[in-house]
Amino acid sequence: MELDKLIENIDFLDRINYKNVEITGISYNSKTTQKGDIFVCLRGEYTDGHKYFKMAEENGAVAFVCEEELETNLPQIIVKSTRHQIADFASKFYENPSKDLNIIGITGTNGKTTVSHLVQKIFEENNQKCGLIGTLGHKFSSDDTYHDAKHTTPQAPELQKLLRTFDEKNIKNVCMEVSSHALDQNRVGGIDYKCAVITNLTQDHLDYHILMENYFEAKAILFKGLKANCYAVLNADDEYYEKFRAVIPKGVKILTYGIKKQADLMAENIEYSIHGAKFDLKTNDKIYKLDLNLNGAFSVYNTLCALAVAVAYNIPYEISIPTLNNVKNVAGRFEIVNKTPLVIVDYAHTPDGLENVLKAAREITPKDSKLICLFGCGGDRDTTKRPKMGAIAEKFADKVVITSDNPRSENPNQIISDIVAGLKSINPDKIFVEADRGKAIELTKSVSTEKDVIVLAGKGHEDYQILADETIHFDDREEARKVFG
Repeated sequence: MELDKLIENIDFLDRINYKNVEITGISYNSKTTQKGDIFVCLRGEYTDGHKYFKMAEENGAVAFVCEEELETNLPQIIVKSTRHQIADFASKFYENPSKDLNIIGITGTNGKTTVSHLVQKIFEENNQKCGLIGTLGHKFSSDDTYHDAKHTTPQAPELQKLLRTFDEKNIKNVCMEVSSHALDQNRVGGIDYKCAVITNLTQDHLDYHILMENYFEAKAILFKGLKANCYAVLNADDEYYEKFRAVIPKGVKILTYGIKKQADLMAENIEYSIHGAKFDLKTNDKIYKLDLNLNGAFSVYNTLCALAVAVAYNIPYEISIPTLNNVKNVAGRFEIVNKTPLVIVDYAHTPDGLENVLKAAREITPKDSKLICLFGCGGDRDTTKRPKMGAIAEKFADKVVITSDNPRSENPNQIISDIVAGLKSINPDKIFVEADRGKAIELTKSVSTEKDVIVLAGKGHEDYQILADETIHFDDREEARKVFG
């Protein structure tokens, strides 16, 4: 694409050394810049791309998008914010692929991954191809293997390129997890969403957003951008329900789901067992019965959410309900990896997530058995949630093993101290501490019986652990099978 065409309708401040060169790609990492790329000098949380323009030029960059003039003879497009405008360039370069796609954006603190997988399966059962983008990577179909992703929502150039690939493969439906970071940083700028979905909003990422109000405002961007006749799917029971509803533009169709408050789709007469959750789905005109393999109240919410999306696209209950009844667990989401004792691995890494998974586990813990929770908190992340998660584990579990998650650059023992600060007491018969996560899983076995239920929380599907100076292979599921198998 010629540079003249690329910058058409782009809001820029100035052009320096301008000439119309051929652009063959968009890059923001100087190490991977290739010949013909336009290099976008991103200002990030930890580094500034303006410092690396010379390396990008050496690797073949033919033009730059920047916020300040660079010492180069190559064309420079000066913009107000490279971080927020990279999406404009990416969308333009890949010819705005979202205009030809049905993109369903799913945001929320917990449940995004599960809901996106449920929706994908419903579409496919309705004989419609559906791609998926999210925490685990991207897939071109539910039978496809995951293709790795560095972020829940990729940076704009990778994201727009991926959407173009979906279109070229004739996959017209895309179910996409949309993180608050991606919304705040405009990674998803230029994407035309046909349906926006919120699972819930509870404390997370306050190391980045600082305040819950900022966190809400980031999530709300997804809904504010909807156009008339598009759909918004809202959780009527969520604390922020009314606030989300208030920002939705006129003409957008709203569908609600819930358990406690009146909604378009409601779950009643819920029963939990080791085999899954059963409930009656109450709609405006009929009651349907569901018998899931998935468990816990959060799974009921996720199922209702996916059903609401199906309703938005006129997919019959006769297709969506049997599909959901047949779904097994999503990787690392309330995944049972051992049966005697019952060992559950879950990604829960927020206060709300941990409370939900422990409540779900309690529902299937026999009366004469113990519920044991192992968890840690990530380093270089929101520190205020650590004592809260400690208090939740102490309240809902009979025994608690506190360990490391991804400590990153922080001292694991300091993270553990922050968690312990939330405990009412350090009862040696109930509270156990072991910073080494592998040894901590072994410890859970030594303090449990074959009748107990054990929840290993925090890492879920992850098969790595991020330490101060290296990232090592570590998978809770593998470790549990080794220890308990």
